Amino acid sequence: MAQEPTFEDLFRSARRSAYHLEMRDAYGLDDDYREWASGNRFDPAERWPWWIELVSAAVNRGVAVHRARIVSEPVSPYVRYEYELTGGHNVKAGEAVRWLPRRQASGLALPGNDFWLFDDESVLFNHFAGDGTMTGEELVTDPTIVSLCSSAFDSVWEIAIPHEEYRLA
Repeated sequence: MAQEPTFEDLFRSARRSAYHLEMRDAYGLDDDYREWASGNRFDPAERWPWWIELVSAAVNRGVAVHRARIVSEPVSPYVRYEYELTGGHNVKAGEAVRWLPRRQASGLALPGNDFWLFDDESVLFNHFAGDGTMTGEELVTDPTIVSLCSSAFDSVWEIAIPHEEYRLA
């Protein structure tokens, strides 16, 4: 039986696009978040160089890497953490990042889980417990579900605010 590809396998094999939709106001409150919350404003590029390498390599081979975040306003402390790290982490790596206030997403049809969409061919859903801890991933290639996620991402991306222009509420 063939082994499912890992997230990194999917990312490294993307040819055209790797799109990520995040819809939670908090994720697992790990040591990095706790350190940041205590006042230590570390350099994310030094903390997670593997991400810079992974995304930069994809962008250099012509892959569009986009991340859209739907957030409640006023933002949670966790979203503030993400926002402050985005420029030195996601954008520095080559991602285009946009933010959509949740109140502007009410008219959009969205899947129930965060996901990565690769080349409009496969979706990797991220599953989380109520406390934000990741509980697993699910790879889906069903064209109907892939189309739903592609449409949802495009709808969010079209109205979301580029990171450089978004101001925390």
